[in-house]
Amino acid sequence: MWVIRGESADDEAAIHRVTAAAFETPAEAKLVDALRQQAAPIVSLVAQDSRVIVGHILFSPVALSANPGIKVMGLAPMAVIPERQRQGIGTALVCAGLEECREMGVGAVVVLGHPSYYPRFGFRPASRFGLRCEFDVEDSAFMAIELQAGALDRRPGVVRYHPAFGNL
Repeated sequence: MWVIRGESADDEAAIHRVTAAAFETPAEAKLVDALRQQAAPIVSLVAQDSRVIVGHILFSPVALSANPGIKVMGLAPMAVIPERQRQGIGTALVCAGLEECREMGVGAVVVLGHPSYYPRFGFRPASRFGLRCEFDVEDSAFMAIELQAGALDRRPGVVRYHPAFGNL
């Protein structure tokens, strides 16, 4: 059975391999490496089965243009090796990551992801909060969740990701 825990320095190569395996190109794996070096604070969790890393999730700070004081994190990327997908590992990573963000005092989290996957965690289209993504994306794919009640009330604006996302 797998466990969820914080990333350690010894996990970097395994996280890179997991992320590269889960996506069509190595861009997301390179993004994780860049965010680890350039963004702070980050939440980086792994799913480990025995001694093998089988999943990873990363949350990094994003900026809300009209409200720079609010603490918002972006969930990206989340990866599970293909042969272990659909076993609850991704769900456990998302839940643990949201809880860690909540404990850090993060007011909200945004995600650019599958509109059929993330609503189960409470994510809703970010446009309902008056938020827009800096990237040209479908409204249904850009979602947000408040971790503190009212964190996004009357705080519309454009969400800007760390510059490392520009390399995707």
